[in-house]
Amino acid sequence: MTRSTRLIAAFFFWAFALYLFLPLMVMIAMSFKDSNFIGFPIRSWTAGWYAEAWRDGDFIGATGYSMVIAVVSTAISMVMGTWLAVLLTERKFWGRGIVFLFTMLPAVVPGIISAISFRIYIRILDMEPGMAAIIFGHAVHNVPFVALVVASRLRTMPKSHVEAAQDLGADPFVAFMRVTLPFLQPALIGGGIFCMLLSFDDFIRSFFLGGYDPTLPVLLFSKLRSGMSPEISAIATVVLLVTAMLGLWAERRMRRLERG
Repeated sequence: MTRSTRLIAAFFFWAFALYLFLPLMVMIAMSFKDSNFIGFPIRSWTAGWYAEAWRDGDFIGATGYSMVIAVVSTAISMVMGTWLAVLLTERKFWGRGIVFLFTMLPAVVPGIISAISFRIYIRILDMEPGMAAIIFGHAVHNVPFVALVVASRLRTMPKSHVEAAQDLGADPFVAFMRVTLPFLQPALIGGGIFCMLLSFDDFIRSFFLGGYDPTLPVLLFSKLRSGMSPEISAIATVVLLVTAMLGLWAERRMRRLERG
């Protein structure tokens, strides 16, 4: 690679990085502005908006509500996604391609179409909009991501491990719980964290399937309709930092597990 090529590649890399991170940097800066409105110039700085967000009962309630939905929907999607990954990877049967197609369908359907279809479906089931409906929608949407991650990990597992366990007298369930499941732990952690973040940040399905209690993205949207304030930037900054820390923890944990 010539020097000019390296310079061009470096330019496009830093231009893309600036494109990604500049809006986040502006948002973080606005959360410290000592004014009721966002915008430049910033004449004075304050951390008071973070204290204001901490005292905001709606923010605390919506955060807890979103966390419960994220945890429960992730647990459901991990069980279903792992089962489908094992089925599609370990078994050969007629119609496997059709099962794979329907498994991946929620990941490729546009979000607005998915949300409308879920809304119609819960009406058919006579299910009221609210937490149960949101959990159902998020879980179905997250299953393909768990299935893909687990299936990728499962394909790297030597068949001899399970065969050795069965030769020692383990039935298929015991072999799965004591051999396959520990081997899948890095994929399960990565897929689980990814699904939790997807569910926590999901606006469209939460908006269409929610009841009177808003999730955090829906609450932020309702606050934005009355005007942008530094408090919203402070709330978004806290969510960004927690999300980044959770992602870094999951990445380090997965590396440790893969190293054994």
